[in-house]
Amino acid sequence: MGRERHAVTAAVRVLREHGVAFTHHPYAYEERGGTAVSAREIGVTEHAVIKTLVMEDDAKRPLVVLMHGDREVSTKNLARQLGVKTIAPCEPAVADRHSGYQVGGTSPFGTRRAMPVYMQRTIADLPYLYVNGGRRGYLVGMAPADLVRVLRPTPVDAMA
Repeated sequence: MGRERHAVTAAVRVLREHGVAFTHHPYAYEERGGTAVSAREIGVTEHAVIKTLVMEDDAKRPLVVLMHGDREVSTKNLARQLGVKTIAPCEPAVADRHSGYQVGGTSPFGTRRAMPVYMQRTIADLPYLYVNGGRRGYLVGMAPADLVRVLRPTPVDAMA
């Protein structure tokens, strides 16, 4: 499959700039299907599909949280680790403005605004992961070490 068959998103451009070896995984997007649908469609465990969540602290500062698809974020635990009062998901329109992506197609790579990235520490233990490639219905697969090298996320224990 040639590169030209895939949309070149801001995320794909960032991965190429950093020399990341990644695989393309387009799938049939379902509204509100989340990682359960994407994992099923590409035939992988939902635990290996990483969701990109745009959240904000009590001062409305945006941040990105990366979490296993089959797990929820404990905003209380995360707030405690970050030393802030509260962490909450951004409204979809606000998340879109911060990331430059549409909710459901948010990639942690190539966001419009530079935001701190926090990653559930167990993600680094996966043999391979799948994360949104910058549009709905499109995941990219890569070694966790490449995600860590490019994003330099802060590891956290934020599972609910």
